[in-house]
Amino acid sequence: MPTRSKTSAVVEHHRKVQRQQDAKDRSSAKAGKAGKSKQPMQAGHREEPENPMPSQRLEKPGIEAQMELRPRFLAPDYRGSGKLQDMCALVTGGDSGIGRAVAVLFAREGADVAIVYLSEHEDAEETKRHVEAEGRRCLLMAGDVSDGAFCNQAVAQAVKHFGRLDILVNNAAFQMHAQKIEDVSDDRLDLTLQTNIGGYFRMARAAVPHLKQGACIINTGSVTGLEGSGHLLDYSVTKGAIHAFTKSLASSLLDKGIRVNAVAPGPVWTPLNPADQQAERIAHFGEKTDLKRPAQPEELSPAYVFLAAPCCASYITGIVLPVTGSVGAI
Repeated sequence: MPTRSKTSAVVEHHRKVQRQQDAKDRSSAKAGKAGKSKQPMQAGHREEPENPMPSQRLEKPGIEAQMELRPRFLAPDYRGSGKLQDMCALVTGGDSGIGRAVAVLFAREGADVAIVYLSEHEDAEETKRHVEAEGRRCLLMAGDVSDGAFCNQAVAQAVKHFGRLDILVNNAAFQMHAQKIEDVSDDRLDLTLQTNIGGYFRMARAAVPHLKQGACIINTGSVTGLEGSGHLLDYSVTKGAIHAFTKSLASSLLDKGIRVNAVAPGPVWTPLNPADQQAERIAHFGEKTDLKRPAQPEELSPAYVFLAAPCCASYITGIVLPVTGSVGAI
């Protein structure tokens, strides 16, 4: 048994450490108030655009060519190394935004790219030019991913054109804000569900018979599927479903040697958002992330390369990779 004098000494030692930490806390608090930066974080090879973003409203489906501040997708510091050499990828929503950035980097890594888009012909043609500038072939296909017959046709056309299909990127989406659940009509709910999760399901169903061992599917999820969003009710529902679909399909395709993963972006500067929110709100887009700015598409596309490349991710399936600009996204 320790003596009373010894325990008193231990107690006093505890209190001494406490007093020292209290003093450090007070000093840190004062320094924090005086010097804490509210500036957006820049951690790449070049500075990306910061808020305020242009106060602009786009009509659906949103044309990237009409954006006052064009999203950055070229990733000029990214050097290809043949990670996807002579593969074929099909990217839905590949005309602009994240899809365009993914298409360009896939081409830089040696893949031919088939792009599915709704009706944004000008954007799609520009994406094609950039894919071809990387020395690869590009096939454009306009149509609605909520239509099962179109999904079957698009996959068949890509396989016929390129002779194979190795990668499916499900990325097309419909997004529209709502202040309350009563604002979401049955028609709108059906549009969001059928485009976002229905389209992913139908494209995967069409693609799987053509995919061989070593192929992969990558789905675009969202931070809203991880955390929810009070103003994106129907959209968040579909993104959560996409995450579950990713894990379920990954389990289903294990025996075929086909990997299935998802990327969950935070706010990204693409036509999707100026075509959703009012102009005055778009000026502050991405400010609530820990990095205090939205991502540019070129900051997302390397994650898709990583998950697509067998040399990088052959042991990875059924994950949702957060690229959210904030700490603790899961």
